Amino acid sequence: MPQSAIGPGMGVFSRYKAVLESDDSPMTVKAALQLINRELDEYLGGIQGEFDADTRFAITWFEQNGLKAGDYGTANNIATARGISVESVKHAGIVESAAGKVRILKRDEMDPDWDPEADDHLTIWECCQHLVRLHEKYGIGYEAAVMLKKYGAKAGDVRDLAYVLYSICEKRGDAKEATAYNALIADWTDLTREAATAPLSNKSGQMRFEV
Repeated sequence: MPQSAIGPGMGVFSRYKAVLESDDSPMTVKAALQLINRELDEYLGGIQGEFDADTRFAITWFEQNGLKAGDYGTANNIATARGISVESVKHAGIVESAAGKVRILKRDEMDPDWDPEADDHLTIWECCQHLVRLHEKYGIGYEAAVMLKKYGAKAGDVRDLAYVLYSICEKRGDAKEATAYNALIADWTDLTREAATAPLSNKSGQMRFEV
């Protein structure tokens, strides 16, 4: 999303002799980038409202703390503002809460046998993290494709969350996490194509996940 927004925006400078501000003064490249990023931030902030409450909590907590532990009191305030509890987010398999501290689980700490179709507390956060985990390990392969297929109508929200988290990581200078989300976004079209034709089981009827 950031690249796709910045590219066409900056392309205006090569297509026209001059780009002007509202007062007819020349617009600088720096000013254009600031304008594009501001609009992008507003868009990404707007789509967050479409996510479930547990995911919205996780986004805020991740933005403030990354994968480090933070105070339970702060977490409780954030959760309460979203009409949920820290226990709800813990039950969803998103955070660890113990000894007055709350921490978002790393992808390799999440349940490797997780199945979205069997989850009675399904969140977009979980869907995104498990898909990123499989994509990091297998690329555009069966494992990631069939997981995406299982998401059904939630797939669009998963992609949007990847954009949001990429933006957060990029601003924080977290290159490793940013790369993971950006790689998924870059492969999304191909992964969607693979998901459309991927069988949910192999010939023996067993899932082919290798975790």
